[in-house]
Amino acid sequence: MAQVRCARQDNGDLMPSKTTMNEDMKLGAVVLSGGQGSRMNGVDKGLQLLQGQSLVKHAVKRLQAQSLAVASIAINANRHLTDYQALGFEVWPDAQADFAGPLAGFLVGMTHCPHPYLLTVPCDTPMFPLNLAERLVLALHHQGADIAMASTPDDTGVLRRQPVFCVLKLTLKDSLQQFMAEGGRKIGAWTALHHTVEVPFEDPLAFRNLNTVEDFQRLF
Repeated sequence: MAQVRCARQDNGDLMPSKTTMNEDMKLGAVVLSGGQGSRMNGVDKGLQLLQGQSLVKHAVKRLQAQSLAVASIAINANRHLTDYQALGFEVWPDAQADFAGPLAGFLVGMTHCPHPYLLTVPCDTPMFPLNLAERLVLALHHQGADIAMASTPDDTGVLRRQPVFCVLKLTLKDSLQQFMAEGGRKIGAWTALHHTVEVPFEDPLAFRNLNTVEDFQRLF
């Protein structure tokens, strides 16, 4: 069950601050930063600077500011591990050695997360919504789903999935492990095996990711 912590305003009145969950419903998060950066000439994207801070740091700060409290945060990375560890969070490399994609980050997150639910976010989307965790968790519980996934409208108004923005039940770990052992790499193919609910968000710009130098220049 969700609980709301309150903080006192200057006038002494109580105001809601952050929603928290009971122990059996707590949420951990993993920032996916394990890619090859193939569209940025092979750089480690999570360590690229935006307004003086690394992209992965931007993602961590968005997680810390979520309206639903995130109980733990870790980083999935496969290169420059000491640089990531210097940020003060656990760093979990892929179990696979071949840059197996976001699902590898999902799997290592589900393997190590100390809570029953896992939120996944990429390192290259520095403006994702501050109510992302809350809305995904509420939808997952309301519909009795295994996975809640964000979606946003495209230019024609058609909702498109944002597949790396998910809340997952950790009970799905064995399913994902088997899927990947059989060569599966596509998020949509795996999530289709389970009860997945899509959660629409109105602002597609909040989910704009930075894949190239030009993307950085257009964002700011």
